[in-house]
Amino acid sequence: MVNQDNNKLHQLEQLKIEHRDLDDVIERLSLDSDVDQIQIQRLKKRKLYLKDQILIIESGGIPDIIA
Repeated sequence: MVNQDNNKLHQLEQLKIEHRDLDDVIERLSLDSDVDQIQIQRLKKRKLYLKDQILIIESGGIPDIIA
C-alpha cells in the first residue's frame, strides 16, 4: 500500500512537471507569429489532459461522473 502511494505521488509530481513545462512552451510559442496554430492547439489539449489526470489522482482516483 505504501509503495502504491509512493508511485501515485511520483506520478502526480511528474504530471505536474509536464503540465508546467507545457505551459511555458505554449506561452513562448504564442509569442511567435510564425508558429503553427494547430501545434499550439495540440499542446493545449495535452495540457488539459494532464490537468484532468492530476485532478483524478488528487481526488483519490474517482473521476467525476457527468449526469
